[in-house]
Amino acid sequence: MTMSETHSSQAAPTGTVETDVVIIGAGPCGLFAVFELGLLDIKSHVIDILPKVGGQCSELYPEKPIYDIPGLPIVTGQGLTDRLMEQIQPFEPEFHLNQQVNTLTRLDDGRFSLSTDAGQDFITKVVVVAAGGGSFTPKRPPLPGIEDYEGTSVFYSVRKMEDFRGKDILIVGGGDSALDWVLSLQPIANSLTLVHRRDDFRAAPHSVEQMRQLVSEGKVELKIGQITQLNGDNGQMVSANLKKKDGEEVLEANTMLPFFGLTMKLGPIADWGLNLHENLIPVDTEKFESSEKGIFAIGDINSYPGKLKLILSGFHEAALMSQRVHHYVYPDKKLLFQYTTSSSNLQKKLGVR
Repeated sequence: MTMSETHSSQAAPTGTVETDVVIIGAGPCGLFAVFELGLLDIKSHVIDILPKVGGQCSELYPEKPIYDIPGLPIVTGQGLTDRLMEQIQPFEPEFHLNQQVNTLTRLDDGRFSLSTDAGQDFITKVVVVAAGGGSFTPKRPPLPGIEDYEGTSVFYSVRKMEDFRGKDILIVGGGDSALDWVLSLQPIANSLTLVHRRDDFRAAPHSVEQMRQLVSEGKVELKIGQITQLNGDNGQMVSANLKKKDGEEVLEANTMLPFFGLTMKLGPIADWGLNLHENLIPVDTEKFESSEKGIFAIGDINSYPGKLKLILSGFHEAALMSQRVHHYVYPDKKLLFQYTTSSSNLQKKLGVR
């Protein structure tokens, strides 16, 4: 999946969305849950704090090989995400990226009301938490007073590319996120400088190659060293101090995007009244429902005896969860178990018949 394809799947905040299921987390387990629910005619909306789908697979190890996905002897984190996105395409899920669920309350009719920090509201019959270890929070660089610049001239993600048009941008980092945004923002930036502590990058080789080509053409500056200080006033930076092997340099920039990796925190989930155990959500192994009826948890966020934190385990949990969710969405409809290999009905839904 390309950067543009990921962003095009993002739904902008609209009025209140009413749906069958809200899935919190767009990692592999959340994506496969879309598929299992879709087979049962259950519509889902997916929320994730990251700006693209894939969770840890896309953000932390997009090029890292995974060897224990059934039927795929070897697949990268990004490759698995791409295949899952292709698999769920028939069900046309809607994604709400770059936002976090802040509030969750139960309505008088038994449904749930959710609100995100981007101003999007939902009413849903069921909530499925597939948030991995919790919410991903960007790591803050150890720079004095950086808090004063955050949200004004220092940003940890890109919500709207147009906000960065004509800016003098400083991107700090050497991973996929840093390189992706160098390539995406360079055409609209007034100037763009990439800073990394060494001339060796952890990003996809083709991204590194494209970045170096832009450097050779004079369209991007590459600086090897570490930012030690931001300079500016009232939250607006005008420059940054760079420490290099041979001394210091002042880099003029009015916008900085630091990509220093992510930390995982449970976030607002901790305030939802669930009976948490060591920051995990205990569930039963029949339907993977939490202590709150209608709230389910699958993947690394849940806990039960014998739990294995494997992607394939999360896929199994998504399948059983979906069977139970059907009773909430269609309480008066009997669930008929079908196989995709033999059911013409399921094959029609998948567009293969």
